[in-house]
Amino acid sequence: MHCVSSLVTSLRASLVAICAALPLMGFAQAPGAVKLGVIGPFTGASSDFGKPLLQGIQLAVDEINAVGGYLGRPLELVIRDDQGTPDVGLKAAQEVLGAGVAGTIGYCNTGVAQKSLEVFQNAKSPLIIPCATGTPLTSQYPAPESYIFRTSARDSIQAPFVVNDLVKRGWTKVAIFADTTGYGEAGLKDVEVALAAHQLRAVNVSRFPLGVTDLREQLKVARDAGANVVFSYTVGPENAAIANGRRDLGWKVPQVGAWPLSFPFFIDGAREAADGALMAQTFIAEPSNERRAAFLSAYSRKWGGRMVVPMAAAQGYDAVYLFTYALLGIRDGKLTGPAMKTALENIPRVYYGVVATYERPFSSQDKDALTANMLVMGKVQGGAITFAYPEDARRNLIVQRKK
Repeated sequence: MHCVSSLVTSLRASLVAICAALPLMGFAQAPGAVKLGVIGPFTGASSDFGKPLLQGIQLAVDEINAVGGYLGRPLELVIRDDQGTPDVGLKAAQEVLGAGVAGTIGYCNTGVAQKSLEVFQNAKSPLIIPCATGTPLTSQYPAPESYIFRTSARDSIQAPFVVNDLVKRGWTKVAIFADTTGYGEAGLKDVEVALAAHQLRAVNVSRFPLGVTDLREQLKVARDAGANVVFSYTVGPENAAIANGRRDLGWKVPQVGAWPLSFPFFIDGAREAADGALMAQTFIAEPSNERRAAFLSAYSRKWGGRMVVPMAAAQGYDAVYLFTYALLGIRDGKLTGPAMKTALENIPRVYYGVVATYERPFSSQDKDALTANMLVMGKVQGGAITFAYPEDARRNLIVQRKK
């Protein structure tokens, strides 16, 4: 506990030192809070990961405000619930921009984010996406002009990471189960591209809408096609419907996928049928080093209970710190959208975060902070997520830098 306390003290001292030095360097002071928009599914079907996202954000804001915020100005959150619904998310985007935010951290659902990107781009107001992983989100606009940033691992790196693992294990007869949302559509394409890189094609592809509770007929088709692994791409209880359907059919093949297989909807909904499922992860809630132990300890003190989706909490937490580090690069205190965009693209100091060590996480040519080397393979074991490989646990002792 002493090492954790020392680390938190050290991180805060670094931020205090930076803030204290700014006026001496000619940085202008300005009154009033700095408003930061936050949009996510805090109620509804996607609240499983929306709530921990908000908790991670609030934890970081409390820490930053405790040491003076930005030049003595506290960060103030302007929070809107998108309910996991595109039209509600669009309205939320308009509302936070209307509130005069300097930037926004938002969106867990790819389809919800897609509906709102144009609002931020046209307003020239930066959006940092902390959860949604659909590949098209950060490629919709030419990188030098784009105001869309991200601190989650896009599917175009998650899908190849998982496919590479399948090939290594000899699971090459892949059945893909993808929902019909923007997330499922983009993820399906990324998995097919990743398979093609190994001269493979899916033996079966099944599509389904959100809300489906019985996929046994589609699973029978995949089984009869000779599949020896199921790759699922959906965000909610549908993942559990796949696992429960396999159990009911007595079809003992593994289920793999992107990070939603670490959500309570899957683990609690499938229970023993979820055990052994494999998924890409950027953060596993184990105190594998001092930095992560400090985050877990601080989170537990503030919120208590189970961190239901650790990746969402950690990525939201890191996004706030990156936003703050960008703020500290603005000399005149004029927090316009273009100034914030440039500051995010040119963060001068290394931020030693929870998910990664962020050294120039963004640039004018690259709006994604995470790279494939930051991923590890997670596994459902006894109702929790742990490392699938001992070597990943050992590698996780070192927080990775961007490659």
